[in-house]
Amino acid sequence: MAGNSACNPQLLLSHKFPETTYTYTERDVAVYALGVGACGRDAVDTSELKYVHHENGLQFIKVLPTFSTLFTLNSLPRGADLPGLEFDPRLLLHGQQYIEIYKPLPSNAIIQNKVSLAGLHDKGKAAILEIETRSYEKESGELLSMNRTSIFLRGAGGFSDPSKPFTYTNYPANQAPTIKIPESQPFAALEDCTQPSQALLYRLSGDYNPLHSDPMIAKVAGFSRPILHGLCTLGFAVRAIIKCICKGDPDMIKNISGRFLLHVYPSETLVTEMWLEGLRVIYRVKAKERNRAVLSGYVHLNGLASSL
Repeated sequence: MAGNSACNPQLLLSHKFPETTYTYTERDVAVYALGVGACGRDAVDTSELKYVHHENGLQFIKVLPTFSTLFTLNSLPRGADLPGLEFDPRLLLHGQQYIEIYKPLPSNAIIQNKVSLAGLHDKGKAAILEIETRSYEKESGELLSMNRTSIFLRGAGGFSDPSKPFTYTNYPANQAPTIKIPESQPFAALEDCTQPSQALLYRLSGDYNPLHSDPMIAKVAGFSRPILHGLCTLGFAVRAIIKCICKGDPDMIKNISGRFLLHVYPSETLVTEMWLEGLRVIYRVKAKERNRAVLSGYVHLNGLASSL
């Protein structure tokens, strides 16, 4: 073992995470949808009004599949919560997100979360921690979704032999988020504008990290101004896929994988490019003004829209 005592992998692997709960209503669902840009350019968009309004007399509004990422808010470590791991939360970066949707999310529910460690990797100057959250509807006991959140912890690595760095994974290799962007023209592309207040609106869904709202904190972190939440960018991307590939049906989404490549500033234009390969959509999101890729990944579908 190396001399860095910031991480004790054996102690960390033996840790039992407490179960958490998350309660939400239709209001939370609607606020989230607005936070990821639904109806942002057209307040009467017929493909998205169902996320915020009882369209055509519907009893319940529809829930975007990425809403399930909110279930993890109380499951993720905040610095001193984990035995065997010490890190500065200010040096935490959200690296990747993987989501499985097992049934359409209800518009209001009490969620019971079972949390576990899915992965731990020593990268020398940093450690990667993967937290898995399985979310059940408390009333019925049905499994609704699973989120796997990969966190990049700067300064927490170097706890194992550099010639054979410690690595632990507790999930199938075929769920790894590594993808190759095709060289061909995209099957579809959608351009969407984030609002200057996008991060301030998205944070109302529960992620109050000051990096996304406090100019001074953002400058300390090396940014010229507060940045958009990575999961907000993911929400924009999946919403684009639902609109362009799923013909507005969010229930077609089976699983989602995203890798965060670069920060986004509120008010930037997001261009989501999509390539359709069978029931898999490979996507890439670019910040148009800087022509930089900020997010990439894939989405698996339960089926294809009949008009495709």
